[in-house]
Amino acid sequence: MAGRANHHLSWGVALLAGIVIACSSTALFAAGDAGVAQPVAAEPFPIASDVRVAGDSKQTRFVLDLDRKIDLRAFTLGNPDRVVVDIPQVTFKLPDNVGQNGRGLIKAFRYGLVMPGGSRLVFDLSGPAKIEKAYVLDAANGQPPRLIVELAATDRTAFTKSLAKETTAEPPPGNPPATVTADAEPNAERVDTRPVVVIDPGHGGIDNGTQAASGETEKAIVLAFGLALRDRIAESGKYRVVLTRDDDTFIPLGDRVKIARAQNAALFVSIHADALPRREGDAQGATIYTLSDKASDAEAERLADLENKADAIGGVNLTEEPTEVADILIDLAQRETRTFSSRFAHTLMGEMKSTVRMHKHPLKSAGFKVLKAPDVPSALIELGYVSNKDDLKLLTSESWRSRSVVAVAQAIDTFLAKRIVSVGSNKN
Repeated sequence: MAGRANHHLSWGVALLAGIVIACSSTALFAAGDAGVAQPVAAEPFPIASDVRVAGDSKQTRFVLDLDRKIDLRAFTLGNPDRVVVDIPQVTFKLPDNVGQNGRGLIKAFRYGLVMPGGSRLVFDLSGPAKIEKAYVLDAANGQPPRLIVELAATDRTAFTKSLAKETTAEPPPGNPPATVTADAEPNAERVDTRPVVVIDPGHGGIDNGTQAASGETEKAIVLAFGLALRDRIAESGKYRVVLTRDDDTFIPLGDRVKIARAQNAALFVSIHADALPRREGDAQGATIYTLSDKASDAEAERLADLENKADAIGGVNLTEEPTEVADILIDLAQRETRTFSSRFAHTLMGEMKSTVRMHKHPLKSAGFKVLKAPDVPSALIELGYVSNKDDLKLLTSESWRSRSVVAVAQAIDTFLAKRIVSVGSNKN
């Protein structure tokens, strides 16, 4: 059953057939099972099995049931007002759509993987609040271990002073690198001189992206596409392919840009899927976006604003942009990179239109943060609309994905082949 850990019963067959003796007082027997249940390997990560929110606009308590005790650290963030709780990687087995409606000071909450080895809870606050307590209780009196966060209402001045001050129950979990890259061997003896293509499956971990009414998430759709595209490009052996993520991990937008720059990428391709609110009608087909200070139309502006909020969704502190981001904003005047990005977008459209259903206006531009590397040609592909039933059927089709991947890979090869020839001729 969704939201509860699966328990298995060890039982033996007595001399009289059909009489089952339970070997554990905590095990459950699934009706209709036949034969002897085999031992099941323990979950590698702690399991979160249930969640409750209680209280009012003055005091609110959040409770998460676990199968073992864990460490945590909690802190507040502003713009928008949030409480973030970082914990070791957890397997969440909670009811579907839990967290969409909160209570008291917690307007809503979400959860998920935020880096390899680390999970995160993010509470959207209905008003300024302070963390009175954040702790984990041992199992006792028939209750499992529980993670508890107690919030109390406060005024705006006090909330602002509390921003990013941590409440730590135990030493925080280790912070492994927040990026997952292919062929990343910093001490490798051989230098790989092949052009680098960075594939960026959008969203991930705590950030689902858009979601279809039937439950399919953008983060899963684009990850499957990104992995298939990586494999297709790698087949030729001409390029080194780097993924910003190759699993269900949240990667901040700034880190995605940093990966492209650190790898001296020849091309950065971000993969996404869109959705329109019901009140805005219906739309379908793939769209290709490049960076622009001014959006090409209202829909492009809407989408860029939505995608640029990914860091807030993931609980990233947006008030402390690193110096590198400021440098990027200054370097945006580099017209050559934008020219190459536009050239790639046109090449991509030419390849995709014979295979993929395209939007009625397939080439657009807007201020996507993830495209702001000043020295890396970049484009963002919206594969289709999960809000359109015909598009969703394609987006979840393996045969459609295979055909589309071939088209995108061909466009990448065509674009880079011309650039390599151009660079080579300039050297002579």
